[in-house]
Amino acid sequence: MTIKRVLCPERIRQIPPQFSWVDHRLVRERYLDRCNPPAAALYLFLVTVADVQGLSYYSDAAVGRALSLASAHLNQARDDLVQAGLIAFQRPLYQVLALDAPRPVEARVLAADEITLRIGALRAVLGRTP
Repeated sequence: MTIKRVLCPERIRQIPPQFSWVDHRLVRERYLDRCNPPAAALYLFLVTVADVQGLSYYSDAAVGRALSLASAHLNQARDDLVQAGLIAFQRPLYQVLALDAPRPVEARVLAADEITLRIGALRAVLGRTP
């Protein structure tokens, strides 16, 4: 009997704000561009059959039958999804992963003297003096 365990606890999927298990960022942030059609089909299959933690343990034979994929194509599709960061796989477990968090924009704190220099440069460009 297979015992399910989370493979990537830090990336358990959550329902996105638009209330759908299929996150719109798959399209907007071009995750699907990293996938060929068999990989996209496998991803949709896994999203559909996974539990609340994104886990499923369908056998290769069952997935291959469901998607009409030969073993080599299934292996390639799975590898593509792992490389794209969309799933984790440790036989026999699949985990659909949360999409990477949007990358934060790095804020840079300016020193007071740098701010003064920038203000002076702006005034010069505008033809104003302090």
